[in-house]
Parts: sequence; structure tokens; C-alpha cells
Amino acid sequence: MIYLDNAATTQLRPEVKETMLEAMDLFGNPSSVHQYGRKAKEQILAARDVVAQFLGTTSDHILFTASGSESDTMAIRSMIAHPNKEGKHLLTSAIEHPAVLETMKQLEQEGYEVDYVQPNEKGEILVSEVAKKIRKDTIAASFMYVNNETGMRLSIAKLASLFQKEGILFHVDAVQAFGLEEIQVEELGMDFLSAAGHKINGPKGIGILYAKDDKKVVPVIRGGEQEYHKRAGTENTVSILGLKTAVECLTKEERKALQEKYLFFQSEIIQGLEKAGIEFKVNGQGDKSPHVLNLYLPKMRSDILLLRLDMKGIAISTGSACTAGNVHPSHVLEAMYGKEADELTHSIRLSFGYQNTKEEIDQLITALVEILG
Repeated sequence: MIYLDNAATTQLRPEVKETMLEAMDLFGNPSSVHQYGRKAKEQILAARDVVAQFLGTTSDHILFTASGSESDTMAIRSMIAHPNKEGKHLLTSAIEHPAVLETMKQLEQEGYEVDYVQPNEKGEILVSEVAKKIRKDTIAASFMYVNNETGMRLSIAKLASLFQKEGILFHVDAVQAFGLEEIQVEELGMDFLSAAGHKINGPKGIGILYAKDDKKVVPVIRGGEQEYHKRAGTENTVSILGLKTAVECLTKEERKALQEKYLFFQSEIIQGLEKAGIEFKVNGQGDKSPHVLNLYLPKMRSDILLLRLDMKGIAISTGSACTAGNVHPSHVLEAMYGKEADELTHSIRLSFGYQNTKEEIDQLITALVEILG
């Protein structure tokens, strides 16, 4: 089986699996004062230090949650609870993850106004277009670092600078960027950042929330004093330690090698399709993360192509795993091209992981040519 849906989730690295198996013996509740609890708490503190250093901050700014989606929700709810100025206007983009979009929709029902910045046909969210939407009563903004369907990068540093000047709190959904991009939160200047372990060959069920000012964090889950009194519930020691190992595997050298490898995969696929005379277009043009390649293939509906490839032992996606399996078209491609565009029903997403090989990419190209040729 060839797995090319790594933007949805990733397989555990062997080192992570080994760490988690060993961590299962740390069964003590980290809140307990006896030695079983203290041992678990010590390991969690060490993991928090590793994540903090990786993001260019200190451990008191890092909270562990159960998912990237929970971290997104906490960040947005915290910004509106403790804004820098009065107002009820929020900014985001039309291509955000559902965790952000659905939270924004809920806030609209609660009386907030939300502007959804539209991408251009290249999939870009232009800073100039964001700036046009800013109002005197804009209090918070949430934008993703890398789009999960097209791989398009947003200009996070420029957005952070823009929002700082306007006194607007800024959350960055870095779920697709964490572990591949160089992210130094204090240098970039965002107020909140969210990430998830399962996107970096770590375990599911563990998320990260960076908060520049922990006093602004509003608990979503109450009933305990864990995570600096910000997130109730007994800590998931096994997954936290699995996350720690996954982060430790991602040295600068490893990240550089992965980026080069994924760029090579993209080049091989594009050249292979061109050589075979397969009609296609890359969805998303410009500054992109190399781990995602979204292709418009007009010869066959994407749902049929997905099944045909699955029968050949190749796993791909037609969009976000959080919206896949339903009848709705990609909201990202819809924002780029319009509701009636053929791209919505004839596009696939390929996303690469550390375990993928050139031989697997060659098999993918062969399969696509056989099916579409």
C-alpha cells in the first residue's frame, strides 16, 4: 500500500512508537504528589521544554490540548474574551480549516461580525486584501500558515506586523506547517499558534497551543488545574511523550532533507504527467509548502479516481480529511474558482511523508497514466 495522504494524518515513526510503549508504564496521575505522579509530571515538563525550544519560546507559553482543532477554538475564544481594544469585528480567510471557520460562524450567531478574505485564483491570500478589511473595531484575526488542501503559504510575518500596528490579536493555525517550516513564534510576533502531533508522525489526540500572554487564555474545558489552570483534564502522558520524540526527530537537517525530497516528488509527478500527455493543472500557484500537491485532472471525477487508485493500493485524498466523506465540494477550491468550477469535482490532493520513496512516486505516475491515458 502506498500512502499519499499525509496532510490528513501521518504514521508513527518507529522511535515515537517505542517512546509511547515505554511511557505506558508511567501510569501515575501527573497531578498526584507521590512518586508515581511526580515521575509523570517530570516527563511532561521535559516534553513542554522540547516543544517550546522548537518554536523559539519558553515552556510557560506552551499548553497541551487534545487536538489542533481544540487549540484553534481556545485561541479564538481567548482573543475575543481579552481583546486589546473595544469592538466585535473579526478577520479570517475563506480557505481556513473548518475548526476556524465553524468557530467563526458560531461567533457570528453570538453577535460578532466576521470578514472572510477571499483568495485569488492562484490560492493566495494577499496581505493588501487583508489590510482593506481592517476596521477600527477589528479586535482579532485568525489565519493559517499553510493551507491544508493546496499547500499555499500565507505571509505570516507580514500579517503579524500589520495586526500589531493595528492592535489586533493574531492567531495562526500552523497545523500543516509545524514540523516542516521554520517557525519562531517570538520573532514572528503572533499572539497564539496551534499545532497537532499527528501531522508530524506523532500520535493523535495531542495538540499544542502557544500563547504569547497566558493571562489572555480562556479555558474551554473546566474542572481541574492542569496546564497552568488553563485546560482541565488529566494529562495524556503517553501522547505528550510521543509528541516530544516526534519533535526531536525533526532536526534542521531532517526538515531540509524532507523539503528537498518533497520538491523532487512534485517535480517527478508533474514531469511524468506532462511526458505522458495527461491533461492537468496544479491548484495553487506561488509560495507553497512542498508536501502538498493538488491536481486538477479534467478527464475523471475525483471521487472515481480516488477509488480507482485505492484499488491499485494507492491512498490519496480529494480534500481535507475533516470534510472528506461528505457530498460537499472543497470550500478552498470553491473560494478560488467559484461554485460551478469543474475543479471542485475533478481535483485530487497528494501529500507526502518521510516514509515515501521515489519508487512509490513512480508507481503513482504509472497508475495515473493507466487510468487517465
